[in-house]
Amino acid sequence: MISQAQFEAGERLRAEFWFAQMTPRTTTNWSAMSPTKRGRRYGSSRVSASDMIDSSSAAAERVRKALAAVGPELSGVLIDVCCHLKGLEEAERAAGWPQRSGKIVLQLALSALARHYGITRAAENGSRASPTRHWGAEDFRPLIDGGE
Repeated sequence: MISQAQFEAGERLRAEFWFAQMTPRTTTNWSAMSPTKRGRRYGSSRVSASDMIDSSSAAAERVRKALAAVGPELSGVLIDVCCHLKGLEEAERAAGWPQRSGKIVLQLALSALARHYGITRAAENGSRASPTRHWGAEDFRPLIDGGE
């Protein structure tokens, strides 16, 4: 029902949402009470609590930018389905939409999200990498070794 680019965009949003710890908490968060000198070990380096908070804040900002790019009309269904992992029928009922209209809205939202992440352009080019950006004109080619 959805394309590979749409799926990748939804998974990227979900991963960022999870990493930013934007899910609602049902219990008390005791992590703020832990000593800040303790860090988690990843390989041979230690990651401090402030590094984790900075990374989490950056992920939350990326989620906010992605949802703003999609727009307020479509961001709700993305949050419900991709981030909170609600079923499409449940999201339709919560939004008050007619049956089977949620998949169309979700496809539109995922297409806009894929466009924001640049996944659509990469899929059209046949690669996963984003296109090269430069200040030159379309036919610009740099000179090698100062040759003319």
